[in-house]
Amino acid sequence: MSYQYDLFVIGAGSGGVRASRVAASKGFKVGVAEASALGGTCVNIGCVPKKLFVYGSEFSHVAQQAKGYGWSFEPHTFDWQTLRDNKTKEIERLNGIYQNLLENPGVTIHRGYGELVDAHTVKVGDETISAERILIAVGAKPFVPEFPGNDLVLVSDDMFFLEQLPESILVVGGGYIAVEFAGICNGLGVKTTLAYRGDKLLRGFDDDVRDFASQEYQRNGVDVQLETDVARIEEYQGQRKVFFKDGSEQVFGAVLYATGRVPNTDQLNLAAAGVETDDKGAIKINKRYQSSTESVYAIGDVTDGIQLTPVAIKEAMALIGYWFDGIEPNFDYDNIPTAVFSQPAIGTVGLSEQEADLRGYDIDVYQTDFRAMKHTLTGSQERCFMKLIVDRATDKVLGAHMVGDYAGEIIQGLGIAVKAGATKADFDSTVGVHPTSAEEFVTFSAGALKKR
Repeated sequence: MSYQYDLFVIGAGSGGVRASRVAASKGFKVGVAEASALGGTCVNIGCVPKKLFVYGSEFSHVAQQAKGYGWSFEPHTFDWQTLRDNKTKEIERLNGIYQNLLENPGVTIHRGYGELVDAHTVKVGDETISAERILIAVGAKPFVPEFPGNDLVLVSDDMFFLEQLPESILVVGGGYIAVEFAGICNGLGVKTTLAYRGDKLLRGFDDDVRDFASQEYQRNGVDVQLETDVARIEEYQGQRKVFFKDGSEQVFGAVLYATGRVPNTDQLNLAAAGVETDDKGAIKINKRYQSSTESVYAIGDVTDGIQLTPVAIKEAMALIGYWFDGIEPNFDYDNIPTAVFSQPAIGTVGLSEQEADLRGYDIDVYQTDFRAMKHTLTGSQERCFMKLIVDRATDKVLGAHMVGDYAGEIIQGLGIAVKAGATKADFDSTVGVHPTSAEEFVTFSAGALKKR
């Protein structure tokens, strides 16, 4: 049978763009459907603009800390519109780059939502398009639970386009998006409260990292309220009156819900092609990223896997390797370096202490916390935390964790070491870069062993 395309991709985010342009460069005739801006969540309403906001929010701390080094920036002022609009200009520049990335190898861009008609047919607006293979890479979207007044809240998408910053904000949630935006708002001068219904922030991270990070968020000025949940929200004099389940109430300028993301599958008409989903709406796939329908594949957040841009890109490349070279996908999801750009930042790779215990490893745990050299003059009491998980039987480093300045940058190098199977002896024999915080990872001695 003859098709219009060898591959049609629904979603021009990081994974979809990588699969599209590489497939086209290898000879496939490729089309892409995208209803929003090219680049997907990460480029437009995720990692990139959020990191720019993190940079912007950190300057308030720098201005305060610089006094100990003889600098004075008084009075310092902040203009939200400048940051917001400069961010938008940068994103528009990136949109153009992504368009070139697609068009240069010959990918045809179709503007609009892609909807399945059958196993080989997609509808985009008034167009009906046939393809031998269909790849779904539409990502995920913010989730807000049902409760009275949930129409009065913001989600992370909204934060990038606010007309003005509120004087105060309640951030609801305990994951990485919640703690990152709490840090951003706090740094930009917004009185910030972070409320989470659980007893610890950052579920899934190492417990010591969770405790330490929460303590540091509070030290930096965020009011962290654990075991706290919202019952309802009402509009009150242009603000938001929040009624909590413990009976208390408080007024905030805005409420941001960062309570997770769900696969963005509700407009795809998956049933028409027999594509199965789980109870979260995520597309079920096999190890070859193939759905229950042989011609339909899926990668990235829409499969409810690890929601990271580099993971979607690696999955795209694994799929390309399978299609063109017959290489069976064998992506290691265990040793993925991850950063949370909260303030302070978190970097982690490999197993947490709790995961290592659950998998039955007999482990040694090395950890330390200290005040970084920078802050000996700033007067800040901010501290840094580092931790290594080591398998006693093999001396192999199973996990590395950090909370502190440049954690995201430092963990990338450690990710290579952990991925390569480095041992604690390898770490010990590596000469440290002095004076840095990072050298602590290669100077752990028996004195840093955690009592378990």
